[in-house]
Amino acid sequence: MEMNSGEVVRNAQERKDFYAKIDPHNLAPLWEVLKGLIPGEPKPKAAPYVWDYQKVKGMVHESGGLLTAKEAERRVLVLENPALRGQSLITDVLYGGLQIIMPGEVAPAHRHSQSALRFIIEGSGAYTAVHGEKTIMKPGDFVITPAWTWHDHGNDSPDPMVWLDVLDINIVALFHGQFREEWPDDRFPVSRPEGDALARYGSGLMPIEYTPTSHASPIFNYPYERTREAMYRMSRAGDPDPHFGFKLRYINPADGGWAMPTIATAMQWLPKEFATKTYQSTDGLGFVCTEGKGETRVTLPDGKEVVLPWKAQDVFIVPGWLKHTHHAADDAVLFSFSDRSAQEKLGLFREKKH
Repeated sequence: MEMNSGEVVRNAQERKDFYAKIDPHNLAPLWEVLKGLIPGEPKPKAAPYVWDYQKVKGMVHESGGLLTAKEAERRVLVLENPALRGQSLITDVLYGGLQIIMPGEVAPAHRHSQSALRFIIEGSGAYTAVHGEKTIMKPGDFVITPAWTWHDHGNDSPDPMVWLDVLDINIVALFHGQFREEWPDDRFPVSRPEGDALARYGSGLMPIEYTPTSHASPIFNYPYERTREAMYRMSRAGDPDPHFGFKLRYINPADGGWAMPTIATAMQWLPKEFATKTYQSTDGLGFVCTEGKGETRVTLPDGKEVVLPWKAQDVFIVPGWLKHTHHAADDAVLFSFSDRSAQEKLGLFREKKH
């Protein structure tokens, strides 16, 4: 039966009346929101952005004089994505922040159900202690704090140290799995010699009776010098991948999966003047330029291009499902992190190589 315009107007009013009728009963019409709830493809809210470390470095160091690490528990400036201000998110999913620890300080021991990574940006000689083992950290090192492990940080060196923190806070909050506990003393007791985890699990070998106690890697410090050497040797064996250059992912040696259960991490080397082919993936990508300089070109959903220039120590973001390319002006090394490992476990990860 064909409707005339009067019937359409009448039906529109009838719908409004119906919506008002069901509202007090905590009901809502799916047909009004369906396309927003289940879009045709991902629509990230985060924006592409670069934190120029030389511009923010002074503010990070200034925070070191505002309060002690003990007062703050963790003295961190949160990297808030400009499109997600007030939500403590660097991507649509992950938290990120720059933490500083001053000479002689200790950031007190605690544990929490969130998984955390540290990527060292500045300074050398400070340490993280994870569940009874200390590791001295250097720029470019990738350090894991697995969920619910006791950890503290200290700095016995004469210089401040700054690192990037990335945590799966939003993922854990989605499932209401947040727990935190404080250790009664500033430092958790050291029970294993420094380098024990790397010696046991980082040489392609495993203790014969090793039984995993966590979904995270038993290695908690992946030293940059070893990672860089691996990329160099990879480059001697063939040409760079057209979409990634020479890229290696950090793995859990116990099962060959990602080093962390919810956060995927990798390192890639882009030779001088190398440009990657266009790539897009569902995970929101974060990067730290470890060496060199260049730029990343990101295509927004409306077709406009955003250019992100980066150099050593800068942090930058490419939101999920946005097409992008990397362009290296010099030999460049990029550390990356994303929620890919969580997406893969849920069967959600997709990528397109153009």
